[in-house]
Amino acid sequence: MEPSNTELILIRITGEDRPGLTSSIMGILARYDVTVLDIGQADIHNTLTLGLLVRAAEEYSGHVMRDLLFKASELGVNIRFYPVKKDEYADWVNMQGKNRYILTLLGRKLSALQIQAVTSVLAEQGLNIDAIKRLTGRIPLDEQRENIRACIEFSVRGTPKDRAAMQSKLLKLSSELEMDFSFQLDNMYRRMRRLICFDMDSTLIETEVIDELADRAGVGEQVRAITEQAMRGEIDFKESFTQRVALLKGLDVSVMEDIAQHLPITEGVDRLMFVLKQYGYKIAILSGGFTYFGNYLKNRYGIDYVYANELEIEDGKLTGRYVGEIVDGRRKAELLKLIAQVEHVHLAQTIAVGDGANDLPMLSEAGLGIAFHAKPRVVANAKQSINTMGLDGVLYFLGFKDSYLEERGKL
Repeated sequence: MEPSNTELILIRITGEDRPGLTSSIMGILARYDVTVLDIGQADIHNTLTLGLLVRAAEEYSGHVMRDLLFKASELGVNIRFYPVKKDEYADWVNMQGKNRYILTLLGRKLSALQIQAVTSVLAEQGLNIDAIKRLTGRIPLDEQRENIRACIEFSVRGTPKDRAAMQSKLLKLSSELEMDFSFQLDNMYRRMRRLICFDMDSTLIETEVIDELADRAGVGEQVRAITEQAMRGEIDFKESFTQRVALLKGLDVSVMEDIAQHLPITEGVDRLMFVLKQYGYKIAILSGGFTYFGNYLKNRYGIDYVYANELEIEDGKLTGRYVGEIVDGRRKAELLKLIAQVEHVHLAQTIAVGDGANDLPMLSEAGLGIAFHAKPRVVANAKQSINTMGLDGVLYFLGFKDSYLEERGKL
């Protein structure tokens, strides 16, 4: 049991950061056998804020504060002391049992208005912010520079009063204020994602390959009309796929190689793939497109699995038919679970990224489902979405900091 003759003291130190400051403070506390119950530090533009909650014997507490005041004066920093009641501390300890979440806020730039709007939603839901961390590098003042990103991660505690209403409000704000967000339970699985599955067309590449093939076959307008209906969920994917493939009959297969070599890769894919491979993620393409193009990306990025549709070829030309089972929305979700089993990965450790209605089943099945530059229906049904930047925005939802990536020399 805790001795009755002790005091709890909250110590707050602010001022210019410098090497050795924390060591000096701890040296004084160690001299009086002080127990550190909690500690936290933030450093903004070389300005330090250090907080300590300590327990000291009553007979030494005055000496502790006196020596710390002298040391603070010597170091040129400010120091304040606040007594903490033991029942208040007990209530704080009991808060440890509450749920913890991570809210990630992402955009090309972030303003006070955006942060105020999001934190107001958290307050309305009775959630308390424990910590705030910037994941992106220091933001340049020159807003004309390319590929500027801003990301803030909030660690929050509590249980939302109405999770669905909160999600809906955050989704509305993200559209109105040009930002993206992710709200995830902060648990072991969130920190240990291991398998990521991507849609291909309009996700990894900025086109629908079937539309490219259709243009070469002279049936572009007909195929695009069917594609749009399918992506909006207005007609069954299998039916639309069969109709579109039939229109490609007679197209020479040499066209496929030319299209593959000129695929428009989505912004951020190179960076994302490099980091995922470096940190040991298993990567899969689960696509309603075609294996020929999926294999091209597989060879380019070292992707582990490709499941897509196989076009039938006779005498060097497309027959207008396909071979095997169609990879539709249901099949994508099945494949995600199957690959997870093969790789011995818990389903909660999986990620799925896609843009179309046929991606919704795998987005719902994955531990983290992300709609990427998606259709309105998909965004409305996905828990996370990215609309303001490239595909490497996924890295911030996984908790990566730019400083981690700088170590790899690939920013």
